[in-house]
Parts: sequence; C-alpha cells; structure tokens
Amino acid sequence: MQKKSTKEAFDILDMRNYRMEKIPKRTKSSFELFLMKIGALLAVISFVLLMFYVEIPFLNQIDVTTLSKSGKANLDALGMEQFIHANRAMLAIFVGSLILWITEAIPNYLTSLILIITLVLTKVLPEDVAYAQLGHKIMWLNILSFILASMLVATGVAKRFALWFILKFGKNASTIMISFMVINIVLSLFISATTAKAAILLPIMMVVAAVYGASRGHKNNFGRNLILQNLFQINMGASSFLTGSGANLLAASLIGGAIGSDIFFSDWLMASFPVALGLMLIGWMIGTKLIFPLAKEDQLPSIPGGMDSLRAELKKMGAFSGKELKSVVIFGLILGFWVTDRWHGISPTAVAFVGAIVALLPKIGIIEWNEVDIPWHLLLFSAGAYTLGAGFNVTDLPSISVNAFFNTLGFGETTPFWVLYVVLTGVMVYSSLFMQSKTMRTMIFIPIAIGVASRFGYDIVSLTLPVAFLIEHVYVLPFNSKPGLLLYSTNHYSMTDAFKYGITMQTVAWIVSILMAMSYFKWLGITPNGLF
Repeated sequence: MQKKSTKEAFDILDMRNYRMEKIPKRTKSSFELFLMKIGALLAVISFVLLMFYVEIPFLNQIDVTTLSKSGKANLDALGMEQFIHANRAMLAIFVGSLILWITEAIPNYLTSLILIITLVLTKVLPEDVAYAQLGHKIMWLNILSFILASMLVATGVAKRFALWFILKFGKNASTIMISFMVINIVLSLFISATTAKAAILLPIMMVVAAVYGASRGHKNNFGRNLILQNLFQINMGASSFLTGSGANLLAASLIGGAIGSDIFFSDWLMASFPVALGLMLIGWMIGTKLIFPLAKEDQLPSIPGGMDSLRAELKKMGAFSGKELKSVVIFGLILGFWVTDRWHGISPTAVAFVGAIVALLPKIGIIEWNEVDIPWHLLLFSAGAYTLGAGFNVTDLPSISVNAFFNTLGFGETTPFWVLYVVLTGVMVYSSLFMQSKTMRTMIFIPIAIGVASRFGYDIVSLTLPVAFLIEHVYVLPFNSKPGLLLYSTNHYSMTDAFKYGITMQTVAWIVSILMAMSYFKWLGITPNGLF
C-alpha cells in the first residue's frame, strides 16, 4: 500500500496542528541578523561615549526652575555635581539598553538585568530602590493575571466561549470577523497578556481560515483580513481596559503618581473603550472594503461542512463543568470589583490577589500551582523597564530633555495646547514602528508627556491620558509585538500586507485621537475647553 505524503497527512481542519509549539519560528532577515551581531558593540560604544566623552550641553547647564518636585528633591540631596553625573549615567544606560532591546543582540530579560545592576554601580539608584522594582504592584498584578489566565486555559472556558460564539454567530465571512471582535473584547476583560489571547485564538483562526480557502501557504484576502484584524483587535481589546495590559497599568501608575490621585478602572473604561470599539469597526471596514476587499469566492466556505470540525472540537470538550462555572464566577466577581473601584477604592492588584488565592485553594479552587504558566523572562524584562523608570524619576532626565528640546525649537511658554497634543500623540503612535516593548514606550513617553504638561502649565491628565490610550498600537510590523510575531508565522500575510493595513490603522487612530480631544475627551473633562 502506498504511503501517504506529509502534505496529504496534514489535516487542515485539525486544531491540534495549530498549537503555538507547532507554528514554525520566523527566520530573521539578513539585516536583523546583522543588527544582532553589531548590537552589543554599538551599545557598549554608546554607553562609554555618553558616560565619559561626549559633552551634552543641556545636562551640563541644568535649569533648576524647570525641574519636577522629585528632581529638585534629588538635586538637594545629591548636589549639582553628583546630580549631573547621575543624569549622564542615566542617559548612557538608557541609550545602551535601547540599542540592545531594538537589535536583540542579547535576550531582552538579560538586558534588563544588566541595566538594573548598571544603575546601581553608577550610583543612579541605591540597591534597595533598584531591586525593589521586582516587587512593584504592577509586577504583582502581572503575575496574578497569568495565574488567572492559566485558570481560563486549564478549564477550557476561554476556548469553549470562542468556539461557541463563532459557531453561533459566524454565519458568513462578515459575521465571522465581527464575532472575533466580540471574542477579543471579552477575553481582554480577563486576560492581560496579549500573547496569551493570541495563543488561545490561533488554532480557531487557522481552522476558520482553512474553511474559507486560506491554508498551507495559500493566501487569500479572507485569511489576510482574519489574521491581521485579529492582531489589531487583540491590541485594541487591551487598550479598552486599564487591566488590558501591564503597560496600561504602568501608565496609570505613573500618571497617578504625578497628579497625586488614582486613575480608576472605570475612568479608563469610559474614555478608552468606545474609541477602541470604534477603531475596531473602522478597521473591519477598511480591511474588508479597501485594503483587502473580499471577492465573492472569499466570502463563501471552500470546504463544505468545514465548520463541523469546530463543532466536533466543541463537542469533544463535553458538558460545561463545575470548574468552568467556578472560573466564570471568580472572573465575574473580579470584573465587578474592577469596574466599581472608584466607589470601594480597592486596587485592581488587591482584587486579583484575592481571585488568584481562591483559584489556587486546595479542594475549593480550580487549578494547582504546576498548572500555572508564568513567563518569568517577560517579568524580568518588565522589572528592568520599571527600574529604568525609577532612574528617570530620580534624575528627572525626561523633564530636562523635554525642556532642552522645546528651547532649541524656540517654543515659547504660550505654545498652543493642540500643537503639543498633536506632537505627543503622533510620536507615541509611530514610535511603535521601531520599539518592540509597550512597557519601554510607556516608561519613555508618559514621563515626557508629564514633563511637557508641567512645563507649559497644562493639566497633566490632558496630555498624558490620551498618550496612554495609544500604547497598544503595536501591529504594523512583526517585530513590533509578540502577538504580531506569532501571527506572522502563520504565513497568511506578507510583511507588506501587515505594513499597509497597520500603518493605515495607526494613522486613523492618530486622527481619531485628535478628534476625540476636540469632542468626547473634552466632554469627559480630560482635555480642556477652549484650547482646541
């Protein structure tokens, strides 16, 4: 009997063939490999030059009157000479770390460990402050979120919901796209890791794409739309909620520290969710009507009965279990406390703490510790970014740099609010083209927005919160985010496809943000009246 070929043996409708570990890893381009080779040397050279040789005028002549409160306090404690030294070291460490992060010459978590100890050795931060960032409340929320997300994965409730929703409402190409939009929003309420959401949905996306004729290297506009719009929706879902990602929580923490009060879950939800939902709908229309228009053959299943494979997968999961019910109840209670945080004052971290404890309780709980999947390499990377932020705080480097920049451009104290808003939001949106980490962008641009608002006398929230709402726009190129890298490996679209759709949606998002500042954000009291 003739043996079947590998291609024939591959079942395009079998969800087991699309697990993360079976998706081929993307081969780096020759340019990326070149950057990896020279990245470490560039980082060391940059550090040495900035630390010891290059004269930086705006650091040698610091205008004390433009410093923030924390900057003035540290200047008083250190003295001018040591304060200038700390700023030089901070700039050198930041540039060196940025080069290592962008080129990926060494793993990102290793870069974080190096920058932490370098901040200590150069006396920018004392050891207790530098090492304590691993215990930051946002770090704890990240850890707890992974525990809670593991509960959803272990019980299968997230997969069950996604399968059920697609089968219930995904009757044709258009409603399938809308169904994934709803699924992404719901999952974003409970799962703060965008990579985890992509991993949960990936097998379902691949089977649905195959049903509509996109499989095994055969690209069509349905597959392009499905995967790219899911990438966009995963990020917009995260943008909708304060707990949607660790970067959102970090931004809220930085803004809250600057204004002396909390940014609540309900505040973020009211301002960001309607905008993110609107962008998803715009993205659906632009994708299916303009950039990748669906031909008639793309709108119909090419495999008769193909959706039956999803029904079989759902049936295989059996009846709704008691553990699944428990996980739904736990998440429902967590969500209830998050939404009402303005009234009871309990932080999202504390709420997640209780939820994780209940989930892990013997006999009463749902999962055991060995079922929890916590990516410690990502958490170490985040700890490095938070330590970098602590260094920015003590040196006041963002404020000093911002003031020097605006002085060089000749911006006066009467610079219109709209000019600052357009510049800051534009820089935040397009910075994701060359910076992989949302946490890193948050640590850089939120302090800058705080410094700009303080310099020109505008309310800090009016510039920082709209900038924070743009953190999640990381979907243009594969290396812009981990979900982007994962979904690019599906081979359903090219880098050119991703760029066309992504840069279009980034530009649309920037324009929408400006329009919101003139209307909806003004109505909410975020942006000031009469300044647009």
